Amino acid sequence: MDLLQIAALAIVQGLTEFLPISSSAHLILAPLLLDYRDQGLAFDVAVHVGSLLAVVSYFRVEILSMARDFFASLGPKGVSSKSSRMVWMIVLSTLPILFFGKLFMAQVQGDLRSMAVIAAATVVFALPLFWWDRHGAQERDEFSLGWREALIIGLFQALALIPGTSRSGITITAALMLGLTRAAAARFSFLLSIPTILMSGGLVTMELLLGDQGIQGTWGDLLLGAVLAFLSALGCIHLFLRLIERIGMLPFVIYRLLLGTLLFLLIL
Repeated sequence: MDLLQIAALAIVQGLTEFLPISSSAHLILAPLLLDYRDQGLAFDVAVHVGSLLAVVSYFRVEILSMARDFFASLGPKGVSSKSSRMVWMIVLSTLPILFFGKLFMAQVQGDLRSMAVIAAATVVFALPLFWWDRHGAQERDEFSLGWREALIIGLFQALALIPGTSRSGITITAALMLGLTRAAAARFSFLLSIPTILMSGGLVTMELLLGDQGIQGTWGDLLLGAVLAFLSALGCIHLFLRLIERIGMLPFVIYRLLLGTLLFLLIL
């Protein structure tokens, strides 16, 4: 890959992994518009690693607190705290995508990857995001979630198996529906991305190790892709959380509608 392709794909991955605008739609659209060849599984792993390191780095204080309190709560005299309970909420929210991902793996990797499906999902799932951004109570933080609500968010996240849905978009939608503030909904969505990115990156890594296509590109390409994905994702998370209470979801909804329309026009 040339430098422009590496930069474009890595930055697209880093930004769209966390913005509610569908990374799959962009990763399909970018090569079409820029006439790029397939980047290969190794590059996909590299940019996923960069995105994962960005969210872990940004929430490092919260993650350390959650891990410390969680393991302390498992002892004979362990006392549950809001941080230890958050670990369980993230685990519960991750279970549905594990179950449905296994159940519908063939469809997700096959028919659902069509541009028509991605275009439709990009448009359709923008509408509940807009609705709940306008009509959600927005009075709770992420630590107030109970196990039933965590499972509801997890079931919504499973819809992200449909390309074009946007994992962050659908989980933020669910959290807003349950009365979380915009910032709290985004924080929970970003924390929930950690096990999800680990799993998806692990699956891609297994495909790479068990497949026959080998490593495409140099180690320098892969490192550059990971670094650019890390920087773009880190900046994206920081700005999104700072601005989201002020700007709301409308700019992203409008962008999704325009993007879905463009994808439909490319099909025709």
